[in-house]
Amino acid sequence: MSVSMVRALNDGLRRALETDPSVLLLGEDIGQLGGVFRVTDGLRKDFGEDRVMDSPLGEAGIVGAAVGLALRGYRPVCEIQFDGFTFPAVNQIVTQLAKLRHRSGGALALPVVVRMPYGGGIGSIEHHSESPEAYFAHTAGLKVVTCATPHDAHWMIQAAVRSPDPTVFLEPKRRYWVKGEVGEHDDLPLERARVVRGGTDLTLIGYGPSVATCLAVADQCSAQGRSVEVVDLRSLSPLDSDTVLGSVRRTGRAVIVHEASLSHGVGAEVAARIQDEAFYHLEAPVARVTGYDTPYPPSRLERAWLPGTDRVLAAVDRTFGH
Repeated sequence: MSVSMVRALNDGLRRALETDPSVLLLGEDIGQLGGVFRVTDGLRKDFGEDRVMDSPLGEAGIVGAAVGLALRGYRPVCEIQFDGFTFPAVNQIVTQLAKLRHRSGGALALPVVVRMPYGGGIGSIEHHSESPEAYFAHTAGLKVVTCATPHDAHWMIQAAVRSPDPTVFLEPKRRYWVKGEVGEHDDLPLERARVVRGGTDLTLIGYGPSVATCLAVADQCSAQGRSVEVVDLRSLSPLDSDTVLGSVRRTGRAVIVHEASLSHGVGAEVAARIQDEAFYHLEAPVARVTGYDTPYPPSRLERAWLPGTDRVLAAVDRTFGH
């Protein structure tokens, strides 16, 4: 069935609520309104206000309450309304969610999912378009995952809810309304990357909103006689190095694409692993195409700031020039 990512996430959360009575949803306006992006639309009506709870405007309180609920045996799923609103909750995520299992010697588990729309491309005002993934991927004790298609959105959210580990679940907001097929079965573990297009000459590595850009570039390269493989990381922490390295060893070239700023980003970690473990297979230096090292721009400048196909194609051309 072809559905939007919003619908795929909604159906995935519905399955989680149906399957496990300990699953609870909480967040701002997720109940009666169904969330700003309508991801939770209809769930309160079907499961009641005790399981789909509207919270006060306070992200630290949302995640803090989820910590307490998890310690009492529940599986809370928090919604952060926009990526830029997550920062008041960073203390709860980094110092409590990420550390309590380690601090307790494994005695305590915190199966909490923190959902947040992220990235740009929808013309939002300030604080409504951010790419905060590197903050969380740098934090030991957290899983950080992101979906690029309705199929992965549907199955990954359910896997995240089942996970015993705290998980930051990033949803690319400009992909919310793009439709795609949702298969009947989950075909990959949550921590595995996916080769979404095979190729022999170069590996394009992306995640979340940049996967569609990588596929568009692969199409244009095909018309030029270049065979480009596209890898969707899906999991940013832990990274599936085996899939990435296997692809680069086959193709000999790699370009990494993400919306977040260049410096100290996820792409730097991926590039470092490729250089360390697949150096002798490389025909050219690993390239990165990203957002710029500036605060996120006003909406009218988004297109110039985000890594589009032209910038990615230029990086591909550079790798073949070596």
